Amino acid sequence: MTIRTLKPRSTEVGGVPIARLLPNKGKQPIGAWCFLDHAGPAEFAQDDLGVQVGRHPHTNLQTFSWMIDGEILHKDSLGSEQVIAKNQVNLMTAGTGLMQGISHTEQSVFLDNADSDVAHSSVAARSINMIQLWIALPTDQQIERSFHHYPELPAWTEGNVELILTTGSYQSASGEHHQAPTLQYSKIVGIDVHFLEDGDVTLNLEASFEYGILVVVGALESEGQVYKKDQLLRFHRTDVSNDTTITLVANKGTRLMFIGGEPLSNQVLLWWNFVADNKEELKQSVIDWNNGHERFGEVDSNMQRLVAPELPKGFKG
Repeated sequence: MTIRTLKPRSTEVGGVPIARLLPNKGKQPIGAWCFLDHAGPAEFAQDDLGVQVGRHPHTNLQTFSWMIDGEILHKDSLGSEQVIAKNQVNLMTAGTGLMQGISHTEQSVFLDNADSDVAHSSVAARSINMIQLWIALPTDQQIERSFHHYPELPAWTEGNVELILTTGSYQSASGEHHQAPTLQYSKIVGIDVHFLEDGDVTLNLEASFEYGILVVVGALESEGQVYKKDQLLRFHRTDVSNDTTITLVANKGTRLMFIGGEPLSNQVLLWWNFVADNKEELKQSVIDWNNGHERFGEVDSNMQRLVAPELPKGFKG
């Protein structure tokens, strides 16, 4: 199997260090997964507000937030207000086309600064460790805006490894079938893989899918190679046959994010917080957001409203 290793681009968003794996030097999405950030792990001092991401828009995508540690309050232009905590998913759908769009804010929730009206756990730590992905929507479908919160997801163990199915369906090496409740518009899968002790796990692969594995914590060994934290292993669907599996070996505490999916039939272009299948729509989304178009609605928040940068000349996506 041909495995390509993508290294992260380091940046900062809302006061948190970010390892950005997708987009990555022109590499195409993995199935419909077109954007991948690992936020943290980070600890916040007593006077630190933590994550503070001001109001910003999205188009033609779903934001998919998977929380490993910490808590984030999400507010959006649909009126949604939801804290995401450990081992939960927040999924926001922006809708498709130039009449659709959504905007939202994200900020840390701590016991000492949480609004009494906002639900939060009794152990909200001053820390963050989160995976945030974007799922490009199939632009040949008419998809409406929505927001969903998933506090419970299918979980099982194989040997010394705990697996949580964050989206899609999956048949384990032992033949057990698992189905996540997460809303989908294309065929994708996401699995959190956590090594409770030193050991290995074998994952099944679908022939029509392409795949990636992000090392979130620790290090991973596969096919004689060692991969470190914030490296993304990527393998193409041409490497996957009907009977393909991959065996992963790691030490206690290692945590991985396993993603895959069927490639979309439409082109996927990204600019700032927008996704589209053509450059003209990206340009129009920038204009609409910066001019306060109603398609992006309003958010009940006093956080800063971000400004969209103009599409550069010669932009190719």
